[in-house]
Amino acid sequence: MPKSDFSFFHPLRVRWAEVDLQKVVFNAHYLMYFDIAFTEYWRACGLPDALTQHQQGKELFVKRAILEYHSPALYDDALNIGVRCSRLGNSSMTLLFEIYRAQECLVSGELLYVYADPIAKKGVPIPEEWRKRLKEVERLTLDSCQ
Repeated sequence: MPKSDFSFFHPLRVRWAEVDLQKVVFNAHYLMYFDIAFTEYWRACGLPDALTQHQQGKELFVKRAILEYHSPALYDDALNIGVRCSRLGNSSMTLLFEIYRAQECLVSGELLYVYADPIAKKGVPIPEEWRKRLKEVERLTLDSCQ
């Protein structure tokens, strides 16, 4: 996907503790990078944080994670993580992520989140106010918001 398709980026610098013996970022850390960027994206959208959701008896859960590695990030690299909501379902949403070093895409991925009642362990409808805000932020078409 073109870098210009992302309207939100979160900067992050690779720390020494995230590099493995091969002197590249250990693969599992990229999911942590996605999570950090998602948290900042959510905050920038003005949507309720995890604690507020929990207090309301609902939470977002990751149902599926897909990552594709293109090139490794190295110690002290300055990265920019693009985040965008590409699909809004009834109780789920798909977010796309790309991690860049300058203009080079190092990792791309997709996370499927489900909004659910943690006690009943069942999906619940995404609140209308969230839908409205995400559609505004992402300029989503009605076709992609089913």
